[in-house]
Amino acid sequence: MRIGIVSPYSFDVPGGVQLHVRDLAEQLLRLGHEVSVLAPSDEDTPLAPYVVSAGRAVPVRFNGSVARLAFGPVTAGRVGRWIERGRFDVVHLHEPASPSVSLLALWAAEGPIVATFHSSMLRSRAMQAAHPLLRPSMEKIAGRIAVSEEARRTVTTHLGGDAVVIPNGVYVDTFASARPRPGWQGTPDRPTLAFLGRMEEPRKGLPVLARALPAVLRELPGVRLLVAGPGDPDEVRDHMDPQVADACEFLGAVSDDDKARLLSSVDLYVAPNTGGESFGIILIEAMSAGAAVIASDIPAFLRVLDEGRAGVTFTNEDADDLAGQVMALLRDVGRRRSVAAVGRSRAEIFDWSVVAADIVAVYETVVSAAARPRVRTDRDSDSRWSRLLRGGRSIGGD
Repeated sequence: MRIGIVSPYSFDVPGGVQLHVRDLAEQLLRLGHEVSVLAPSDEDTPLAPYVVSAGRAVPVRFNGSVARLAFGPVTAGRVGRWIERGRFDVVHLHEPASPSVSLLALWAAEGPIVATFHSSMLRSRAMQAAHPLLRPSMEKIAGRIAVSEEARRTVTTHLGGDAVVIPNGVYVDTFASARPRPGWQGTPDRPTLAFLGRMEEPRKGLPVLARALPAVLRELPGVRLLVAGPGDPDEVRDHMDPQVADACEFLGAVSDDDKARLLSSVDLYVAPNTGGESFGIILIEAMSAGAAVIASDIPAFLRVLDEGRAGVTFTNEDADDLAGQVMALLRDVGRRRSVAAVGRSRAEIFDWSVVAADIVAVYETVVSAAARPRVRTDRDSDSRWSRLLRGGRSIGGD
């Protein structure tokens, strides 16, 4: 199949949706499909050969975070040209309701359209207000995918209709085969914990972990916390207990290879996120790498961890509970290894070989349905937006 995939978020900055799009595209290429990805990016951003830039993005506060999005007439023109030249059998949009490239592609595209919804926004006033404007376009989507039950509820609550749940994917073997780095490995006297995420974003939960660490350090003074991700370490340290700051090692943003090596090195991976998560891809990556996982008991994480059977959970935002769970696992090597082993087994169901096959099945279903003859009605005619974005020409025309 000729498959066009659209990311609404810029490839300048790594994020969960961008990584999902990249990994899906590469898995589909391995399976023999022709794939083109459209995404915002700056001119100097290195892009894979299968990625087409939709132009520069601007930072916009969206879903409790800051996303880099692209919109406007210039971007719309690029979207329309990409769709027209691609002659895709199916167009796969990610987060089509976000004010960026995916929404423009939804307006422009005709034919089989699949959409994946990643976000969990059950109380979004913006989504409720936008629903009347989005609904006609959303009806063009023939196949809807949600990465989790939380994301699916966002679809049913704000956009109408339903979606099949297909989780995010991970290349499990990549993490399982990563070589530990000696400097990141723990010892009985100096165990290591890891946190990955935007350190200055409150919902990622680093402040919760920082509040838990004084109690841990009193009992296990050699504990080290390795913090990986974008942010200003000095700003973060200023809000920490001095003892906690001394126990932290800030690694900055790490490469994919270093992320895998970090997760394979540490004794525990801690995910103290406070909310706004629809899945938990980092948990799967840590489990694949063989790390025991401790995570807040938010719904998305509970589902990934099989209701706590594949990892240890603590009461969301309860620093005392988190401290107790960390100390219990660090003291009990046997239990820690058992948790890691169950997590490693659980990760297999999220491998891209499984996830991509399910997504391809959705593609085949919508393409087959579109191929069946039907009577064309006025409602099927090109919308004003699709004609505008494609310059008044039909897809596949000269």
